[in-house]
Amino acid sequence: MEKEQMNEYLRGIVQNLPDSPGIYQYLNEEGIIIYVGKAKNLKRRVSSYFNREHEPGKTRVLVSKIRDIRYIVVNSEEDALLLENNLIKKYKPRYNVLLKDDKTYPSICIPNEQFPRVMKTRRIIRNGSSYFGPYSHVPTMYAVLDLINHLYPLRTCNLSLTPENIKSGKFNVCLKYHIKNCAGPCIGKISPEEYMKNIGEIKEILRGNTRELSKRLFEEMQALAEEMRFEEAQKIKERYLLIENYCSKSEVVSHILHNIDVFSIEEDTDEKSAFINYLHITNGCINQAFTFEYKKRLEETKEELLALGIIEMRERYHSLSREIIVPFEVDMELNNVTFTIPQRGDKKKLLDLSLLNVKQYKADRLKQAEKLNPEQRTVRLLKEIQDQLQLDRLPMRIECFDNSNIQGSDAVAGCVVFVKGKPSKKEYRKYIIKSVEGPDDYASMKEVVRRRYSRVIEEQTPLPNLLITDGGKGQMSAVQEVMEELKLNIPIAGLAKDNRHRTHELLYGVPPISIGLKQNSPLFHLLTNIQDEVHRFAITFHREKRSKRQTASLLDEIKGIGEKSKSALLQQFKSVKRISQASEEELSACIGTAKARLVKEYLEGKLEKKVQE
Repeated sequence: MEKEQMNEYLRGIVQNLPDSPGIYQYLNEEGIIIYVGKAKNLKRRVSSYFNREHEPGKTRVLVSKIRDIRYIVVNSEEDALLLENNLIKKYKPRYNVLLKDDKTYPSICIPNEQFPRVMKTRRIIRNGSSYFGPYSHVPTMYAVLDLINHLYPLRTCNLSLTPENIKSGKFNVCLKYHIKNCAGPCIGKISPEEYMKNIGEIKEILRGNTRELSKRLFEEMQALAEEMRFEEAQKIKERYLLIENYCSKSEVVSHILHNIDVFSIEEDTDEKSAFINYLHITNGCINQAFTFEYKKRLEETKEELLALGIIEMRERYHSLSREIIVPFEVDMELNNVTFTIPQRGDKKKLLDLSLLNVKQYKADRLKQAEKLNPEQRTVRLLKEIQDQLQLDRLPMRIECFDNSNIQGSDAVAGCVVFVKGKPSKKEYRKYIIKSVEGPDDYASMKEVVRRRYSRVIEEQTPLPNLLITDGGKGQMSAVQEVMEELKLNIPIAGLAKDNRHRTHELLYGVPPISIGLKQNSPLFHLLTNIQDEVHRFAITFHREKRSKRQTASLLDEIKGIGEKSKSALLQQFKSVKRISQASEEELSACIGTAKARLVKEYLEGKLEKKVQE
């Protein structure tokens, strides 16, 4: 009865919701906000949670925990976006995406003080000081600070430079003044007006408006030169050249592109997180750059996450850009803002740069996670194989086969087993080909696979999640015939090599098709490692068998020569050929006179017979 009453209560709230933009809050039994959402139409959006059956997962769990609904009506969708973002940060609801932003990135601060300094800080104090950043790429911040230090002789001391203290002669100049790195405001060598003019120019540099400053300095330099004030013009020229050099290094596109925001997004491999990169472009230069991670909670789409990221970054950086470059259409409207999806030109270049940044950030985060948890890397690679081949389950157990023979002689095969991406050598198996005569790789593969899995079925040992053949379509077809014969449903893939005997492609399916592999990817390295291992294992066994046959064919035929004598001879002379070339005395020193005579007579008899033939 309580459940029916609760459903009736919630239905009443939903039915009375307005058809207006706004935000809604879901509360649980304890009155805690567990979800905050935005809507262009509150009634339609909130109704969608209750008037349809959700798939098993977090959304269904969320709906089951809702005990109350609150809402706030706003004037526009933009207001709803801003309010949603603020409330998520304030309440951190359990079922909202989690902004993983645990780093405090440095900013550049110009304090609210007499003769302000310019310095790096990680603390934001709202006391009238000016802050620029934060800088997620710290070398960029140091490059700007270095430019400012070369352009302007600012103080770095923390003296209280009040007009009274300066007038009373309370301070003495320091070394920085003598090496011309400080203008000496502590002794009145620079007026407050001139100092603040420099600070104004510094703020323009930090905002990215270097083109305007460069133009102004050039005009000032020209005016001084016309008045024959060449020494002053030279000082302005030095500053002008420094700014021009900085512009040429920092400009990524034409300086015509001004005051533009760029966003891109990349999902994690397991699709549990999304990474968003933000660039702010001023006069063709990147003035701000930041990448952050959202942890998904309710299988949010890339479009929803990107919309959240746009609001978060524009609010954080106080961006008023009228144009936003995005990789795909986003269902959101902002006042006086145009969304652009570029296909070519400088704007496309900016979007590509943003995508490059977000992919690099994703790779870095992945490396950090894998250092803390090495198994995570293996699972990710196996997940990639599963996705590429569309397997039902992770290929935790992979078995790979390879044949080895020379013109059909000493034909053998090897089977290697990889469990969780690592070789399980105790489970490797060697096979001597019994039913095939001559060099027939397909028939040999059939025999080995049949023997392998007939025994697995008989002994009820684990079957692989993926079977790989060291060969192309023919080998795969041969294995598939055996699978059908044994009524097994094991996915079969083939690793084909090019004419230089290098792994070239991964084949899969019926009929087999090539699965694209990036040559330097970790997945490619895992598969080539499996292929190299089965090749090494099979060819080593083939060499052992061939060597054993070659030595056994002569020494084992001599009556009276046992294993000990044979081993002693091979250890001493290394090969049958050298044994046949040795004198009877040399052989006697190794195995005794009687046995030496037997060996010598037998080998000489073999040689005479060969000559007669």
